[in-house]
Amino acid sequence: MAAKKRPVTGGIDTHGKTHHAAVVDQAGRVLGDQQFTATPAGYRVLLAWLRSFGRLIKVGVEGTGTYGAGLARYLAGEGVCLVEVDRPDRKTRRSKGKSDPIDAVAAARAALSGQAAGTPKTRTGPVEAIRALRVARRGAVKARTAALNQLHGLITSAPDAVRSSLAGLPRPALITTCASLTIDDTALTDPVHATRAALRAVATRVQALYTEIALADRRLRPAVAKTAPRLSALYGVGPEVAGQLLATAGDNPDRLRSEAALAHLCGAAPIPASSGRTDRHRLNRGGDRAANNALYTIALTRMRYDPRTRDYVQRRTKQGLAKIEIMRCLKRYIVREVHAALMADFAALNTA
Repeated sequence: MAAKKRPVTGGIDTHGKTHHAAVVDQAGRVLGDQQFTATPAGYRVLLAWLRSFGRLIKVGVEGTGTYGAGLARYLAGEGVCLVEVDRPDRKTRRSKGKSDPIDAVAAARAALSGQAAGTPKTRTGPVEAIRALRVARRGAVKARTAALNQLHGLITSAPDAVRSSLAGLPRPALITTCASLTIDDTALTDPVHATRAALRAVATRVQALYTEIALADRRLRPAVAKTAPRLSALYGVGPEVAGQLLATAGDNPDRLRSEAALAHLCGAAPIPASSGRTDRHRLNRGGDRAANNALYTIALTRMRYDPRTRDYVQRRTKQGLAKIEIMRCLKRYIVREVHAALMADFAALNTA
């Protein structure tokens, strides 16, 4: 009976088809470990198994945004306190080895000790919908860039008869011209005809990708504007930047305890870089680099077009700060505005 009342902590190492769970007591002693299928039925069996060891305090889960997303949603729905656990660093793995039971026990002990204390994203609201739409758009943008590079590469190495007819054309005209090239399928052993066929195929792909990106933008703009109107109204914040910042914050921004937590998450928290008589800070190289890039975009836009920011840059430059240091300060100030806007937007969503 006493064993059923003892507090226990779980740890889960997630994979595509199976999850490995472990349970430890308050002293970190391993009480058991077992593998379960990564299915709704497996989630129910896993939770029942964890609770069979005692009073479940919390569970540390690896990969809550990937393989463990479904499990995390189920456990959160069952009222389980979840903790997001990073994978062990290389030094730990070299000394202790690597296996599913070892990783599950490490996740449980990290949650127990407080070393892992991050709250995972719930992924059940409009922000998750925006993230999914942005995944498709981002893939199309990357594919378009690759296709355009292929197009220019083919033109650069094309026979003179083909290259001379396309030289100097602006991009829209170049794509249209290449997509309308006539092809002789009976002469594809000739480099000229083969190059024309390749150019037409790549240009047609580029046109389709432009259409796909335009459709993604039409879907994203109203979703972002409806979810985060205050964030979208900030100077320099467009739908793409707002979508990225929303995806970084997640559907449960209460996990960001303060603007400092958001700054750290975005890699905009200043890191001491002092030595001797030199007292300075540098940019944080960690955090969500996509969110950091979004802050960079806002800062760059304001430095070019916002009079208030331009005055600030001039003043700080006269004080002897380099551009990179001014950018660091601007990012931190921008995080303050972004955090306030995010909190206001999510408060409005929760009361709607």
